[in-house]
Amino acid sequence: MKPQPQLPMDKMGYDRSITMFSPDGRLLQVEYAKKTVKQGSTAIGMVCSDGVVLVADKRITNKLIVPEAIEKMFEIDGHVAATFSGITPDARVLIGRAQLKAQQHAVTFDSKIDVISIVKEICDLKQICTQSAGLRPFGCSLLVTGVEEDGTSKLFVTDPFGNYFQYKAAVIGEGEDEVEPFLQKKYKPALTMEDGLKLAIAALKQVLKKEFSVERIDASYISLAGKRYHKFPKDKIKQAAV
Repeated sequence: MKPQPQLPMDKMGYDRSITMFSPDGRLLQVEYAKKTVKQGSTAIGMVCSDGVVLVADKRITNKLIVPEAIEKMFEIDGHVAATFSGITPDARVLIGRAQLKAQQHAVTFDSKIDVISIVKEICDLKQICTQSAGLRPFGCSLLVTGVEEDGTSKLFVTDPFGNYFQYKAAVIGEGEDEVEPFLQKKYKPALTMEDGLKLAIAALKQVLKKEFSVERIDASYISLAGKRYHKFPKDKIKQAAV
């Protein structure tokens, strides 16, 4: 039997509880959760001149799986959408919580919820799971995007431990190290949503190489004009992939 790798002496035991800091001030369970996200399928978000775009790799691992059955795009509210990288059931719980928050806001205030309130709801739950015994961190990061009532577009990245940042363009998952320099070089705020879709697919091609196929791509958008969530049709994705 192959021996298991041993943790350094100064780390032993500190990764067994989420509530225990290591001597150098780290929560090792949180760092493990971040590594889980890095192993997840790649997802990209972009704020464009006419709306926001989300593009994700479905990572089809079995030829017998029906590609349409793998869902990577989620409508949180009519004007807010999300995708994720990491553990799928964890992401479903967080997205369900966000959808409930949006519904409660609509019933209570008879208005659309702002994107940052959705993000804070997700991140508050994530943070609780970094300080409570018997729990573990959520093993996923989310890209949350939307168009506000005043016509501004927003894109946020939420980390497994409850932190969040606003971005113009962002990537999470296994392709982060390759795609981020690509976006820094190619992304421009003046890009249209169609241009953003093409750019995101080009980035995924760079990551997936020979494994790339249109069937692996899931994409959605929210336009400034309509402020409504829509999925990109398959023929539009095919055109963007040419």
